[in-house]
Amino acid sequence: MGCMARLPAVLGTDDLPLAELCAARLDGELFAIDDGWAPVDEPDLPEFRAAALALRVPRSLIIERTSAAWVHGALDVPPGIAQFCVPSSARIAVLAERRATVREVRIEDHEVVRFGDVRCTSIVRTGFDLLRDPDLDDDLAVEVTTALFDARRALLGELADRLEGAFRMPYRSAALARLGRVELRLRPVDVRQMPGDAPTGQPSLTR
Repeated sequence: MGCMARLPAVLGTDDLPLAELCAARLDGELFAIDDGWAPVDEPDLPEFRAAALALRVPRSLIIERTSAAWVHGALDVPPGIAQFCVPSSARIAVLAERRATVREVRIEDHEVVRFGDVRCTSIVRTGFDLLRDPDLDDDLAVEVTTALFDARRALLGELADRLEGAFRMPYRSAALARLGRVELRLRPVDVRQMPGDAPTGQPSLTR
């Protein structure tokens, strides 16, 4: 007997009929994640989250901003509207998907990481985009960026250099002010003097 082909970690209706997916969920074999379904024992890794978001769009795009923050583990739940981008040199048709947005941006190859076949902005590029996003509430931008760099503090200097060197960037002053708040939150503290001040949990994003 030949071996069955291994199913993807995140399943969609292209993999199994909707009725079968729903039945497996009722049986406790699958759980819903974003627009897909996954085995209940599937590890919650960036590759897994990226694959779930990729089901929202019919073509290969780059996951960015709050969606990228969720992929990297800085948000507990994915944003209601998934955010994608493409290099400005690309020519794309209008994305006819009300639960996803796509924009053209200037982005370098080193600012993109791959999770299998899915592309996502890097940690530093994600933080750069979050801090300069005028549509994102100041407090939320700071909270998400803080969570993003909490376990990656060595990269914070790279983010600061990126922002400080972007002299002609729109909203630069606001982005630097947000960065200052992030740096203050991530500054080492003496836990003997400040018990109970350790951050708990991660921010959640709902729209």
